Amino acid sequence: MRRDKPKSTRRTRETVRRQTVHQFLDAGIVVINPDDPSRPTNSPHAVYRIEAGLLKLLKTYGFPNWGKGLRAYLTSTESLRAKYARERKMTRIPISIARGKRITLSPGGQNILVKRIIKDFCAFFAAGAKLVYVGDTEKKFAYFDEELLNSLGVAIEAHGKMPDVVVYIKEKNWLVLVEAVTSHGPVNPKRRNELKTLFRDSKAGLVFVTAFLDRRTMTKYLDEISWETEVWVAEAPTHLIHFNGERFLGPYEDP
Repeated sequence: MRRDKPKSTRRTRETVRRQTVHQFLDAGIVVINPDDPSRPTNSPHAVYRIEAGLLKLLKTYGFPNWGKGLRAYLTSTESLRAKYARERKMTRIPISIARGKRITLSPGGQNILVKRIIKDFCAFFAAGAKLVYVGDTEKKFAYFDEELLNSLGVAIEAHGKMPDVVVYIKEKNWLVLVEAVTSHGPVNPKRRNELKTLFRDSKAGLVFVTAFLDRRTMTKYLDEISWETEVWVAEAPTHLIHFNGERFLGPYEDP
């Protein structure tokens, strides 16, 4: 009699961070990156430390002053959470997305490149485009014009893996889907097909772009990048690298 193998119970570091450590952070039990608040939360070098006041309290457990210390700590927890929230907020990356309108992204890594995409890539290659979506390493939707995307025939499911930046060029009726690569991969054939499926009902043509901070990073992924896509490098913002196809910067119809 054949038995199916039990499903793996292996958990990744990211699973633990999202499902367990995140709740500890919200409760003020631990603090993240006390040595460098600007370090990205999804950095492999991220560190967590028990909150100093809580550690001091726990050391009194079993002693006569435990009850009094516990009451004092519980009274102070809200102000402690607010304090650490302010410290994190001060390190966030501000991005102007329209006149008088600004969003902020969590610090470091990929979001530094996301800011360059919005500021420089759009200025040179999508001037006047409407920002549709911006992702963040701490929260999925830093900015989302759902109404605009719906008007183009696209409804995004909650679990859909969005590109990092989406802009709409109305004059050409193009949706430009940009992946910001710092530690994760580019628009390879698999990712291109995933995005085509996610945006399959789009009334606008789809343009796929992989963005890198510098050419050194780009060279690590050259053999993965899909044909019929574009590559943009932030250190040379006025240039665009075209990966084959009969047109430069434009959508392709399915064969």
